[in-house]
Amino acid sequence: MTDSARQSAADTSSVQQFLTFKIRHECFAMELSQTREIIEYDGVTEVPLMPGFLSGVINLRGEVVPVIDLSVRLGREPLDINRRTCIIIVELFSSGQQHTIGLLADSVSEVCDIDSADIESAPAFGAKIRAEFIRGIAKFDDEFIVILDADKTLSIRELAKLVESELE
Repeated sequence: MTDSARQSAADTSSVQQFLTFKIRHECFAMELSQTREIIEYDGVTEVPLMPGFLSGVINLRGEVVPVIDLSVRLGREPLDINRRTCIIIVELFSSGQQHTIGLLADSVSEVCDIDSADIESAPAFGAKIRAEFIRGIAKFDDEFIVILDADKTLSIRELAKLVESELE
């Protein structure tokens, strides 16, 4: 590749920031722009008759925020709460409304810059996660990171349907 071709490729690539976090021993990431804050886990108030992925709710400065166990949402066992467990507060927009949701994670790793050219599409097999939840896979510091599509993983409509079906 010539220097001008490399420069042209560099000009068209876009670097995005992602918040990386661990669930069990797997590394995941979400766009930093969707992340509002990270708070220390200090317990949640359980809500009766809710699906397993909904751990409960927290009071975040006067706002009632549902907390989702991302491990359960991704089809795994519930997280074991430990001293590094945290809640990632994300903001999503659906039907013109802003929704604030908390996500349980074993730990938050770091914010990393990943070039869109370094994000590969999700494999059709082996991830054990619904394909539409995965935006892509990237390698960062010799570790594979599963980049989640927050809008699909945390689809307000789908989550509401799951809650409604649990109540029936």
